[in-house]
Amino acid sequence: MSGFKGNNRSFVLEAVQHVTIRDIPVPEIEDPYDVIVQIKQTGICGSDVHYWQRGRIGDFILNSPIVLGHESAGTVVSVGKAVKHLRAGDNVAIEPGVPCRHCSYCRSGSYNLCLDTVFAATPPHNGTLSKYFKTAGDYCYPLPAHLSLEEGALCEPVACAVQICRVGKVRGGQTVVVFGCGPIGLLVQSVAKQYGAKTVIGIDVNRKRLDMAKNVMQSVDGVFEPPQWPSTEPHDADAEVAFYGDVAGTIKKDFGLGEGPDVVIDATGAQSAIQTGVQLCKKGGMFVQAGMGRENIIFPITIACIRDLTIRGSIRYKAGCYPAAIDLVASGRVKPQKLVTHRFKFEEAEEAFQKVRKGGEDVLKVIIQGVE
Repeated sequence: MSGFKGNNRSFVLEAVQHVTIRDIPVPEIEDPYDVIVQIKQTGICGSDVHYWQRGRIGDFILNSPIVLGHESAGTVVSVGKAVKHLRAGDNVAIEPGVPCRHCSYCRSGSYNLCLDTVFAATPPHNGTLSKYFKTAGDYCYPLPAHLSLEEGALCEPVACAVQICRVGKVRGGQTVVVFGCGPIGLLVQSVAKQYGAKTVIGIDVNRKRLDMAKNVMQSVDGVFEPPQWPSTEPHDADAEVAFYGDVAGTIKKDFGLGEGPDVVIDATGAQSAIQTGVQLCKKGGMFVQAGMGRENIIFPITIACIRDLTIRGSIRYKAGCYPAAIDLVASGRVKPQKLVTHRFKFEEAEEAFQKVRKGGEDVLKVIIQGVE
């Protein structure tokens, strides 16, 4: 290790619902292809909050303390001798997952499926909410001089949106409906427009988020606030499917979608959105599940079958997504900085997480500054 000294203040998830700020060992260069980055800006993702509150996502279970955070950018402070494209002082966006590079998934470019990926803040691996973070140099991308480090950190959710649109095969002339106008949904809408979608419709139960999509991000051609399941009526599976089928019919009629959109993307994980979305999609269309909610839901599988829908899940990002995301942000075609509603100092990290957990109409993207 060279070029920097000091402690390594970190935001540590010690156990479920228990976090601390404490020092962990300062990383040292051991692999010649590694770099050490001083983290300057970090966005909070829903998955970080999920680990904090529940201690697991699917097969990834918290069994020992980990540092949280994975949406980060910072300044390189040390590089391994084999790293040629970076040097100390460079500002970089950090792609937070480093795959094995050798399995069939990696060799095909689908390294988001690699079983041996070391992904920041996914148990048992430490995340980026430290003063110093060590990672592979080839997963750090130099930022253009005009981009801020905050924008660099926001390239991570943009990369997720790029992957979602690629999974959905979004292309010119299509109609795309996106359920959810939270950070990922809003970015998916923006990326879909940049990929040539003729019409993009945003759907959410939150009126302020719909206003954000239409008036701030300006990423949609229309928005829709769906009716909620009437709490006074019996709640059985058949009645629910019928109710959300009617909602899908209203969306088609209101926006002149004919038989339905070419692509439906759910960025909520909510059963109501998924049921509506499947029934909304045109025959032979594409339904992409990007949001994660309850692990098991009522799903209109018969409708999916008889309409010959392609149903795909989306996770993280594959080869080329991160460079594409940085290019979209650097060119100004996608503007994730408009999503930032709250900024906190590092010492206020737990307060920042509480803000995201509680949510609310005024909370979209929350940023934590690096250790000073």
